[in-house]
Amino acid sequence: MEFTASARRNTGTRDADGMAVAAFVLGLLGLLVMNIVLGPIAIVLAVLALWRKTGRRGRAYLGLVLGVSDLVVLGVLTTVHQTVSWHF
Repeated sequence: MEFTASARRNTGTRDADGMAVAAFVLGLLGLLVMNIVLGPIAIVLAVLALWRKTGRRGRAYLGLVLGVSDLVVLGVLTTVHQTVSWHF
């Protein structure tokens, strides 16, 4: 079974769109829990989605910004409270 070039292109675009959405969701979730893990993952997925020319560029950029924000929150928590977790 052979795939045509357009079928491969559609699959690649769909994968990139999924990466953009995943970057956004993981970046948003990372603001609340496990920012040390989810932040870098969101950044990598967003960059890969943008590199693969996703149709959801806005979500990829939001995932990138949220991933960086996760790391900023981690830095602030570490500096102010000497911990990597939230506490009230």
